[in-house]
Amino acid sequence: MDEKSKLKDLVLQAFHFRHATKEFDPNKKISDEDFRFILETGRLSPSSFGTEPWRFVVVQNAELREKIKNTAWGAYGKLPEASHFVLFLARTKVDTKYDSDYLRNHFKTFKQMPDEHMEKYLSRLEEFQKSDFKLLSDESTDKLDLLGKDRALFDWASKQTYIALGNMMTAAALIGIDSCPIEGFNIEKMNQLLEEEGLLEGGRFALSVMAAFGYRVKDPNPKTRRPFDDVVKWIE
Repeated sequence: MDEKSKLKDLVLQAFHFRHATKEFDPNKKISDEDFRFILETGRLSPSSFGTEPWRFVVVQNAELREKIKNTAWGAYGKLPEASHFVLFLARTKVDTKYDSDYLRNHFKTFKQMPDEHMEKYLSRLEEFQKSDFKLLSDESTDKLDLLGKDRALFDWASKQTYIALGNMMTAAALIGIDSCPIEGFNIEKMNQLLEEEGLLEGGRFALSVMAAFGYRVKDPNPKTRRPFDDVVKWIE
């Protein structure tokens, strides 16, 4: 077997290994080196327009874990047993609107864009947000009070966090670490809790999704999925 085939086999093995772990072994902890590797795959993940509109908050504090456990029903069975628990925060309109100070600083300082190029880039982002994806439209009435008319722009940023989440779960599986993505929470109650804890920086962030990492207590049932030909269609 050549090197490419070996790599493909390892990746597929990781995907078969990974499952939404419901019970974690409280006596087994992920090493600092291994969890930093997992976080690094999140940091290096792609995002729309390279905005990186995320923050990964690793919650190891027992008191805060207990508050999250009692607020988010989806976390109840994972805490406190999970070795590591991550809040995936997405930036809100304050930082993600095309004319925000965050984006200007981000593109200038971290992307090292020349001023002229940055202005053109932001102009293209403005067109994308206004016309292509209509992220600044107030047409939708099905929006949470928490984010009001800015929900569409937040959801766009939230999508990016799921790219990082997927990469982190795959990276964990590659080195034999289990994970479970968690959407089981009332978004208003969780954001209220995190705001009270000073984690949302006065509205610059809001909670997108959560994930627990650790080691399984028992092996799961064999993985089941719809057939390949049912989910993949070729247009030639």
